[in-house]
Amino acid sequence: MKIGTDIIQISRIDTLLNKYGETFKTRFLLPEEIKALKKTESIAGYWAAKEAISKALECGIGANLSFHDIIISKNKRGAPVFKLTEDAQKRHKIKSASLSISHDGGFAIAVVALTQ
Repeated sequence: MKIGTDIIQISRIDTLLNKYGETFKTRFLLPEEIKALKKTESIAGYWAAKEAISKALECGIGANLSFHDIIISKNKRGAPVFKLTEDAQKRHKIKSASLSISHDGGFAIAVVALTQ
């Protein structure tokens, strides 16, 4: 089992949204994710989640895994889940995974546990 975590100050995301707007969102979110996210806290949580996933995969965001290779959504109970694009899944071979996202006190945090 591998674990990844990331924490980000929500005000950092707010600053980037104010400066770059939709361009910032499209840099790391897919259209369906943008449509689902209304609050800055949630956007920050998705940022932290994608970073945490890249850390659990031990590759970071870069040549082996892009922000757009990670697709985050909610299950029927409203809990966050993720999958990788078909090409990224072939490279990283995730067998099972769990994702948790939370925000409080001006920070968003995500934790990922996965097996390959």
